[in-house]
Parts: sequence; C-alpha cells; structure tokens
Amino acid sequence: MIQQIIIPADDILDELGVDTRGLFPLTSHNWNVFNSLFDSGDRWEYNDEWGFTHHFPKENGHWFSLVRHPMENILPDVTEVEAYNWPIANARERIKGLREKALRFREQGKLVLIKGLCAGIFEMHQRFRGMTNAMTDSFLYPEFSDRLIGKLADLKIEFWEMALAELADVVDVIAEADDYGTQESQLISPDHFREYYKPHITRIIASIKHSAPEAKIMFHSCGNVRPIIPDFIEVGLDILNPIQPLAHGMDPLYLKKTYGKDLVFFGGIDVQHLLPYETPQKIKSEVRRRIEILGKDGGFIIAPAHNIQPDTPVENVLAFFEAALNP
Repeated sequence: MIQQIIIPADDILDELGVDTRGLFPLTSHNWNVFNSLFDSGDRWEYNDEWGFTHHFPKENGHWFSLVRHPMENILPDVTEVEAYNWPIANARERIKGLREKALRFREQGKLVLIKGLCAGIFEMHQRFRGMTNAMTDSFLYPEFSDRLIGKLADLKIEFWEMALAELADVVDVIAEADDYGTQESQLISPDHFREYYKPHITRIIASIKHSAPEAKIMFHSCGNVRPIIPDFIEVGLDILNPIQPLAHGMDPLYLKKTYGKDLVFFGGIDVQHLLPYETPQKIKSEVRRRIEILGKDGGFIIAPAHNIQPDTPVENVLAFFEAALNP
C-alpha cells in the first residue's frame, strides 16, 4: 500500500513464467492502511504503527512519502528509546493465514519467499531521526544511537522468532533489506557501517539462521554496495539483491568473478533507463547479456533491479519476460 505495489494474480504470474510466490506479513505498509487514511486537503495522511506520518498527493500521486520523523527533535537519550511506544513485533496476527498460503504455493511447485517486519535498521534509524541526525548520531550520541539501532534489531528478531516458529519448514527464502548504496558510492563509509550497523545485522541474520537453518537469506541493498559485499558474505547472506546496473562499481563481470562462488545474484535488469526508455529489442538483448554473465554456472535470479515504474511501456515489460524465459 505504501509503495503502491500490486500483488499480481496467480494466473498472470503463471503466464509470465514466475516460479516464486511471496508471503507478506501484516506490517505498517499493508495493515489497515486504507481505513487509517486522514483527508488532509490536497493529500491523504497516514500515521503508522511506528509513529511515522506519510502523505499521498491526491493529484498525480504514485506512492506515500514520509514527512514526519517522531524522534527528530528529541533530546538524544537512551531513556527516549526505552519509553517509546513500540509496535508489538511478535503479534501472531501478522502471519495469520500465511502457512496455508505457503503450503498451497508449494503444492503448485513454487518457491516461497517471505518478507519481514520493516525496512532495515539503517533506514529505520533515518525514519525515526531524520537523515541529518541519523548520519551523525553514532558520532555525537553513540550510546543513544546504539540503543536505538539495537532496539530496531531486537524487534526484527522478535518478529522472525515468532514467524519462523510457524513457517520455517514452508519457506525457501527469507528477505531482509537495508539500503547503504547510492548511484556513485555509499551513504555512509564502510567503516561506519562495520562499527555501528554490521554487529546488529549479524545478530538478526544469526537469529534467522537459528530459526530456519534450511532457508536461504536474501538481502536487498540498493546502489553501489561493492565495498561491503564481503561483509554481507561474512554475516551469512546467501542472495544479494538488486545488483543495480547503473550504480558505479556494480559491474556484473567483476561481481560474478569475485563473489559468484559465495553469493546468488538477484535482479540485475535496469529500471532507470533500460526498461522505461529503450526498445523491446534492446531490452531482450540486454537481458540475454546479463544471463550470460551473471547466470554462468548458475547462481542468478533474473529480475528487474527495483519496482517497475508507472511510465514503463507494457511492451517493454513483456519483452523482459520473453527474453528471460527464452534466452
């Protein structure tokens, strides 16, 4: 709901040759959002379970945008973290009916992927404190910052322990995420990531592996994340998404040669220029090239590198699927 992403009907997915199916727990992105909207003149307003405020323009709106950060103007003290009204991460209602769905998908021969509670701990840090504060908290208020990041990790762990107690044996891929890359570089330095965020990501991944040792763990991180890919491997990730093609440093030949023995690559098809603006023939050619490079000896899940945007021609979307199925 927040990103205005549809879940296509099964017959459409089958027609397109999609061999996976998703499980979507109830979260602030899809749980009673429509009934919680407030009419605010030229926009709709939504206040979610985390205390974030989102706006959706009534005219030409494509998705919700975050407009209020609940901890942006507080005195950065650990007591603020302890006193905050946190969501109940392990509420069983979040996964109601998902086991039945997973079993049905498996009977159809599909691989089953499950999404998590919320965005990554770095992204959630920004959503609580605002971008400027999130970038400096670790240096100016290290105790507060680590407690906030740690609390976010704790909530993720609580969710996964609850969800995987019921679903571990019926899911194939478990999805986590955190965006550390930009088009050119990283939002924070690799050393900053390693000191302040990586230890908590390590805790999250270890918990997931303990609860679901047979499942593979996928991690989404946009942009140029090349300098921290070894860290992703070290914490135990199996699949890296989205392999953003136009981001600096994300050369598929280099990535496959350097990390192909340790990671499955998921994504790789450009949504910034290729899919919306190129011809179907050019798209088919690029899809086949990516399969040749990233799919050599296996280890590649082909997909768009992010959500397909509204201005993408339908014929271009179909060209992608046709080439993916018939390389």
